[in-house]
Amino acid sequence: MSHAQTVGKSERPRSREIFERAEKILVGGVNSPVRAFRSVGGEPLVIDHASGQYLYDADGNELLDYLCSWGAIILGHANPAIAAAIADQACRGTSFGVTTELELELATLITQAIPFLEKIRFVSSGTEATMSAVRLARGVTKRDFIVKFEGCYHGHADSFLSQAGSGLATLGIAECPGVPQALAGLTLNVAYNDLHAVEKVFAVHKDKIAAIIVEPIAANMGVVPPETGFLKGLQEIAHRNGALLIVDEVITGFRLQNGSAQDLLGIEGDLTTLGKIIGGGVPVAAYGGRAELMNQVAPLGPVYQAGTLAGNPLAMCAGIAALRQLAKPGLYEEMTQLGKHLASGWRAELAEAGIPAQVNAIGSLATVFFTPGPVKNYADAKRSDTKRYARFFREMLARGIFLAPSQFEAAFLSAAHTPADMDRTLAAAREALQTMAAEPAA
Repeated sequence: MSHAQTVGKSERPRSREIFERAEKILVGGVNSPVRAFRSVGGEPLVIDHASGQYLYDADGNELLDYLCSWGAIILGHANPAIAAAIADQACRGTSFGVTTELELELATLITQAIPFLEKIRFVSSGTEATMSAVRLARGVTKRDFIVKFEGCYHGHADSFLSQAGSGLATLGIAECPGVPQALAGLTLNVAYNDLHAVEKVFAVHKDKIAAIIVEPIAANMGVVPPETGFLKGLQEIAHRNGALLIVDEVITGFRLQNGSAQDLLGIEGDLTTLGKIIGGGVPVAAYGGRAELMNQVAPLGPVYQAGTLAGNPLAMCAGIAALRQLAKPGLYEEMTQLGKHLASGWRAELAEAGIPAQVNAIGSLATVFFTPGPVKNYADAKRSDTKRYARFFREMLARGIFLAPSQFEAAFLSAAHTPADMDRTLAAAREALQTMAAEPAA
């Protein structure tokens, strides 16, 4: 398919047929809610394969991908070194249930890049990492309450499913049925970038809060950077009150540089969670921190956590192959320049079309919010015109550009993207926004 060819409904008959069959046996036809495209309309994509910066659907349509598996694919799809490592290990065995040297190798690459992580534990998903970090914080402090921020998403464990971002924001779910009220009551939600609110919560719940958990750069309500002093303030408040700071870097770890976003932002969490990129596109996550804390995890300590596929050799090989490549000089600088090109171009095209919007961006992360005011927290993000975003999403998809199917998510760049891709994307955005300006979304 040529880049100029549009992708209309009639061009996806096989995708439609597959999804209709999926709806009969998979819940909603999907295995993660946002994939159903409920908030943006149109037919969900069914992907057959991918290469570099492109996805190819079941009908053979080519799409320039800015989802990148929700940020996990930072080196491009079907990266040759990662694919070769997985294939080689598959011939040697896919799961053993006992330790391999591969786990040590990936852990060493991570801790060399993030030296303040003295010890880590591998798990299989970001949700496992964050819920395990919270359990450890509660076990160490002997306290029950946690503080999280409205619009931040830390996985689907019960403790996190109130005023959360990502799929819950997409579907408009404020409180999740099935979460016991007694447990939900132990999670204290405050506004992102509001230190005063955090101080107040600690005053009300004195000596009861185990930890603050925070995305150092929020990316699950759309991209919302921390204001100057916010993260350092959280660290100071937590330590002054005998609590821990858990920094959730499932998205930002190895996204902005070869290591932690915390290094760039001038903080060090007591515990850090990682995911996505460290697995090279295969399910891997981890949590880690100072040895004195991590030594409280079984088998050294009483805080229990386990997993049959934790440290899976296929995943370890993929992660090793990915992190070795991420150490290449200049790689992150190139992605950052592409991100600046995209964000500034989007701002210019929105202004030219006369459509009120904000573009929040940092490094290779960006979100277009269709709202006239700045977006500094979840309340600001929720003022966005989600119908207008849905229209923008569909207009871009029709031009072969795949953005996140939700206003409350990020666009991700990969090392496979090129300056020509940015130019193509901005040309598509110009056409899409001019069409929207002439014929506003209903």
